[in-house]
Amino acid sequence: MQLREITNADTQECGRIIYEAFRGIDDQHNFPYDFADREAGLQFAEMVINSPDIWGVAAEENGKFVGSNFLWEFDEIVGVGPITVDPSAQEKGIGRKLMQAVIERGKDAPGIRLLQAAYNARSMSLYTALGFDIREPIVVISGSPEVEPSSEYTVRRFEEDDLEACSVLHICVHGYSRRRELRSLSKNFPSCVVEKDGEIRGYMTAPNAGLLNHSIAKKEADMEALIAGAAKITGEPISFLLPTRQADLFRWCLKNGFRVGKPFTLMSMGDYREPRGIFTPSVLY
Repeated sequence: MQLREITNADTQECGRIIYEAFRGIDDQHNFPYDFADREAGLQFAEMVINSPDIWGVAAEENGKFVGSNFLWEFDEIVGVGPITVDPSAQEKGIGRKLMQAVIERGKDAPGIRLLQAAYNARSMSLYTALGFDIREPIVVISGSPEVEPSSEYTVRRFEEDDLEACSVLHICVHGYSRRRELRSLSKNFPSCVVEKDGEIRGYMTAPNAGLLNHSIAKKEADMEALIAGAAKITGEPISFLLPTRQADLFRWCLKNGFRVGKPFTLMSMGDYREPRGIFTPSVLY
């Protein structure tokens, strides 16, 4: 087995394995598929392989592509995933080597983060053994909120001029910037901000994109207004990953028509600061 950098020529096989590997684990635990079909896996593979801000590593066994992993390098904290191995090639240590490759790639970053499917004991054990610490229990939340934003707030689409204020807000809550990723996502998704008294109090990057979506807010009331307003702006159900330790916000979501989906675990290596505000991570961190 050998590792090498991933290339455009790997897109078809990478997309197939992403779809089949996630389908296999979802079938085992009776969860909805993260990738609805093989075409969805292919589209995702094209996106990550073609991004200049995402580094990919491929695993080959006897010259055959059998797995991949990615490191998202938009900002100072880097995020891992997805890591997938062909179901026919699992239980051979390929996943460990793919994880070691991205850890080596990200060794100069202040921190490395990932979200791990909490029902997958194998990956949780592997990531812990490799040095990742468990930080937050997470669940997928999805639906259309049965509430309007409070009249104290204005929720609107993100504009380029909002980038600095949103970046400063993220630094205040987490201690680091996520500026480049926010700018990239806002070009492809209906990102939103919430304002009160003329001040940006929070933002959401990708309300309808589920696992790619992350958000930040100063206080719980700010996040509640942001969630309700984002759903109204998009006119579609929204989804996000909610840290369940934010118990009051969790109860608000359940009260207002949201449903709970898959459980995840936020894990980190290197620098980690307890958030000083309300947040929802993406599938990276």
